[in-house]
Amino acid sequence: MPEATAESTDVEAQTEAVVRSYFGAVAARDVEGMIEHWTPGGVGRFVGDRELTVPEGYRREFGQTFAAFPDFEFQITDLYVHGEQATVRWRARGTFCGKPWDGIEPTGARIDVEGVDLVTARYGKLVALDAFVNYADFARQIGLLPPAGSPTEQRMYGLMNARTRLGRRIAADPERIADGVWRIAGGAPTRFINAYLIEGADGVTVFDAGSKQMGPAISTAAAALGPIARVVLGNAHADHRGGAAGLRAPVCCHERDRPDVEGDGGAHYFDYRLLGFPPARFLVPRVMASWDCGPLAVAETVAEGDEVAGFRVVELPGHSPGTIGLWREGDRLALANDCFAMVDVYTTRPAPAALPHPAFNFSTEQCRESARKLAELDPDTCWPGHHGPLTGDVRGTLERIAAA
Repeated sequence: MPEATAESTDVEAQTEAVVRSYFGAVAARDVEGMIEHWTPGGVGRFVGDRELTVPEGYRREFGQTFAAFPDFEFQITDLYVHGEQATVRWRARGTFCGKPWDGIEPTGARIDVEGVDLVTARYGKLVALDAFVNYADFARQIGLLPPAGSPTEQRMYGLMNARTRLGRRIAADPERIADGVWRIAGGAPTRFINAYLIEGADGVTVFDAGSKQMGPAISTAAAALGPIARVVLGNAHADHRGGAAGLRAPVCCHERDRPDVEGDGGAHYFDYRLLGFPPARFLVPRVMASWDCGPLAVAETVAEGDEVAGFRVVELPGHSPGTIGLWREGDRLALANDCFAMVDVYTTRPAPAALPHPAFNFSTEQCRESARKLAELDPDTCWPGHHGPLTGDVRGTLERIAAA
């Protein structure tokens, strides 16, 4: 090991001093004293739970903690310092008998929790802190979760397992539809929503993520092929973005669909009055809401001609402002999203190729133009967003539905 220099020894002494002083303020339940040890704007992370920005995040979080546990006790049980970083093992105890904590009424339970903080200090101030805590154990101790191994916990596991088994029935096993391309069909009752996995050098590209309930099936299928590199959304609607949140991968879409991916999923332009079956006007919005994962952060946008996992992006607007498909010249394969539809919106059963139902279109006239554009590529096979595929006289079919 390299010998410690006088300078490194001084840095470590300074780090240890500020860390011990900071945790002394924690033990004293002194929120303002804690904040004084921080560089303004510093960030403390409760890993897997929340981030706190100094000062207001710390005032709010530790203010409520000390109010909820009025006899809060804290001690350092081990401390290791290397340069500007310190690893602190600690133990906290107290009684949940004060004010509510995170909306939970005090239960009178005693807690005894251990954790580890990784602290970075610079020039006598904290600049970052990552706290690792066993939140499941804490939740058990305050009564939010049942005791480990208890009958109540076993019943909870049983309900979770039943839901998992039900979820497996929502999506079919992946089906290889072309070289390096897999289809997952999901959605009750007819497995009518398509998501696609495309193998690539940097991992798996998920094109469309189906409904929220399909997320675990997509994740499971992708795991056999490699890490998920990205999720590319053909449009922003709930039946295409719904599974994306659970995949924990960067989300890409067309720039014109970005506001809706990050917003209401395009619901603001849906016109359910156009549904010809009156009960559907009540039921369909609620079903679509059940499919949705909510707004997503868009990491990157794609546009006409961009390369994605061996495919070329083709802009096919109409069903949404920024609907896209993926086109592979080598085998003349199109993953067309909802440029056209092969589903009966009332029964979810397969139907002949047609324009998407106008109740869900941003512009049905643009749908016609996009169908013509897709036809001009002269595909051998088109896989849409629902059911499919479209084969045979693909070009002629697309031209006919565009003219209908």
